[in-house]
Amino acid sequence: MTNEPSGTSLHLGFDETHTRVVLRTTEHHQPDLVQLAARFRTGGQLGLLSASVALDDFLANLQVLGDWPDPSGVEWSSALRKLATGVLQDARTVETRLAGTGSVGEVDADDVPSLLGDNWKGELSAFQRRDIAKLLSLQHGANFSVPGAGKTRVALAVYAAQKAVGHARRLLVVCPKSAYDSWRFETAECLTHALRVNVLDGSLDQWAEVLVVNYERLDRSLSMLTTWLAAQPSMIILDEAHRMKLGARGTYGAACMALGPHADRRLILTGTPAPNGSKDLENLLGFVWPGHGQQTVVRAVAGGDLRQASTVLRPLFTRTTKQELGLPPVDLGIRYVDMPPLHDEIYSSLVGGMSNGAAREDLSALGKTALRLLMAATSPALLLEGATKYEPLAYQLPPLEIPPGGSLYSKLQNLPDHELSPKYKEAVAIIAENAAAGRKTLVWTTFVRSLTTLERMLGKFSPAVVYGGTPDREEQIRRFRDDPACMVLISNPATLGEGISLHHHCHDAVYVDRDFMAGRFLQSLDRIHRLGLAPDTETRVTVLAVRNSIDEVVAARLEQKLAFMGQILDDPTVQQLADLEEEPSVAAGLAPSDIEALLSHLGGNR
Repeated sequence: MTNEPSGTSLHLGFDETHTRVVLRTTEHHQPDLVQLAARFRTGGQLGLLSASVALDDFLANLQVLGDWPDPSGVEWSSALRKLATGVLQDARTVETRLAGTGSVGEVDADDVPSLLGDNWKGELSAFQRRDIAKLLSLQHGANFSVPGAGKTRVALAVYAAQKAVGHARRLLVVCPKSAYDSWRFETAECLTHALRVNVLDGSLDQWAEVLVVNYERLDRSLSMLTTWLAAQPSMIILDEAHRMKLGARGTYGAACMALGPHADRRLILTGTPAPNGSKDLENLLGFVWPGHGQQTVVRAVAGGDLRQASTVLRPLFTRTTKQELGLPPVDLGIRYVDMPPLHDEIYSSLVGGMSNGAAREDLSALGKTALRLLMAATSPALLLEGATKYEPLAYQLPPLEIPPGGSLYSKLQNLPDHELSPKYKEAVAIIAENAAAGRKTLVWTTFVRSLTTLERMLGKFSPAVVYGGTPDREEQIRRFRDDPACMVLISNPATLGEGISLHHHCHDAVYVDRDFMAGRFLQSLDRIHRLGLAPDTETRVTVLAVRNSIDEVVAARLEQKLAFMGQILDDPTVQQLADLEEEPSVAAGLAPSDIEALLSHLGGNR
């Protein structure tokens, strides 16, 4: 009979990416390791005496370790033990809250000011203190408050409280470049002695307490950032965290998932946590609570009752709604226009040519098809021009290749001379009407070529223009805010949809087109509808759409996405945005009764 070896029989630790757990054993327990690895869905052998399991899978199924024949011989790396302990503690806290039995260590909102340390001086509203208390009651957390609720300040206060008790000494902030100024401002505004902040544009400041980096830079900075986080007790904050909603399937998400385990505290901030449904939420909460967050979302939405799912998920996040901010409502409507004959013929030909293509199963090709249809619905002339280098990456399409001599080719050649986009006509009419009333207008359009076309058409209103290639972005925004002659700002949500406040100067927005990105739509709406509006402010948003086109598909999909997000967050305001009130168009000169008759006549043509 073989004697049982003494000492470590199973060692558990991270692999070099920190996204998998490596299990190592002795020769005596080699068969046990094979059986153990097989019990994990993602388990696989690395060699005779080692195996690996995906981190999420491992943490979600820790009970499997209970069957190891030598429990006293199981040894954990300190980093993995710390991660697993934190996740399990938060899971127990949440379960206790849901059971209604209270929670040991739960922080009261009234106690928050006393927890922030002697260096804190920033003012906090009642809802901010409530959010901070909830986040401090868990080791890790998520703040899904709407833009304008002060998520940056809340997050900084959470760090200050963690620092005051020695749980964190340095802070890594991952955010879009547009949020840099906000973090610089808040670290100076809220603290008597400003923290040393280093924006990682060049070399690393070894003495910085706060390191700020953008999502684009994460992947190539992973090694340096993991070392920086691990050197001292640290906290990581993902600002506008919806940017990593793809999780391990996306470049940003994979980098964030690899960084997360190196931080002692994890916090995510976004007002749009589920722009495309529950999978986005799974990935976000999976970053905060590996192994627990993702499974909790899956279980919560499995029954299809979103009201019940919201109850289950609510203890995992905090959210301040627009209703709590006391903002006046938005007057939001969708205004349909009809394509003139040649425009309609081109769109129909394009749809016919694409419907029988072989690219139905190719997601990339389908995405390009959708973008070309969005272009065609706005103005078919956009199809004839190639993308500039300033188009957002997702929209960089080459010109549509159309064989000369075909009917579509001849129609496109004649289009610029005969017909102008009805959307452009409508946008100009709305802007002119607003300008006559002394109201500035923010115009959103997806494609840079559409943006520059509108710039020429709106010349008499001294338009400010901001897109990826704008060299003087700050000056353009300043001119829109301060120059009485500048009555319109034209931009695309990919460039200006986050990190800018225009609500003190502009109360009208027009969407010339929209894509399928619900989160970006919500973010862009909040540029002119934020905390600080006077109670009697009238905020008006008009969405332009072409009938019998992809615009209707986009509208239906966004309605479904916004309704889901509103229900899962228990926020009626988001649900209301999904139900746009239809308005009559003004530029076409048609009365409502004319439009109804025309629609009845055209019904079913496409």
